[in-house]
Amino acid sequence: MIDLKRNGKKEPVKATGVRSRESSSYTPNQTADFKISRGRFSNFLTCKRCFYLDRVKGLDPPGTPGWTLNETTDLLLKKEFDECRETQTPHRLFAANGLGHVVPFDHPEIENWRNSLHRGLMLRHKGTSIILTGGVDDIWQDTRTKQLIVVDYKSQAKNGVVDKQDYLDDPYHDGYKIQMDFYSYLLSGMGFDVHPTSYFLVCNAKRDDDGFHKTMNFDEYLVPYNWNSDWIEEKVDEMVALMNQHQIPEPNECCKNCAYSEQYAKAVHQADSKQGENVQGSFFS
Repeated sequence: MIDLKRNGKKEPVKATGVRSRESSSYTPNQTADFKISRGRFSNFLTCKRCFYLDRVKGLDPPGTPGWTLNETTDLLLKKEFDECRETQTPHRLFAANGLGHVVPFDHPEIENWRNSLHRGLMLRHKGTSIILTGGVDDIWQDTRTKQLIVVDYKSQAKNGVVDKQDYLDDPYHDGYKIQMDFYSYLLSGMGFDVHPTSYFLVCNAKRDDDGFHKTMNFDEYLVPYNWNSDWIEEKVDEMVALMNQHQIPEPNECCKNCAYSEQYAKAVHQADSKQGENVQGSFFS
């Protein structure tokens, strides 16, 4: 998509391609605290060059529109679970899924942990200036073992029944599993005993209704996932080492952002180099 930069009044303003706040960029070997979210960690795993240009060089990439329908589903689900949290009773989904012994976890920091933009779960990495963060959708508790259960809400619209194994095996859902591994890693590092099974609460919009009628119906599925955080610390070490170097890393050859940027620059440069051809606003002028 083509993204226009806008100010607080939603008026178009000149885009510079870099962030204006210095604190949003990391200086190699800096001593001041710097937060790395779960999303940024996923970016590191996907393409080291894009991650480095974003976090260290401070480039401001084009944005994507908000997922307002998905966010609304999350908001309404949180209201449901908060009612059960207040009374410490199992949610309506629990008994049918063999979880009658589970309740939403009641903790004074739960709202902060769910605030992905400003707080979230927080864990300092090995005494460095890097603070890992992640806004979890919810946390439940096994009343028998007192272990905490990490939960993530997912909204989608696909025909048919959601097969739980197919859901986890879908390569497009690998990022979901990384998400769970990361949240469980943070929560464990914060000193909590985390249950080995986490859950995706998948809300699948039904497309076979006879019409909209101001209502969208969903089927609900609890998809269990046995998280594994054994691999995370090594990758975080790699990420921090990358942030502390001054050399821009090679791109992931499958990264469409890097490939597009390269072809974009080539096209502009070639056009600008042709005799008698004028390209306004050339990057190479």
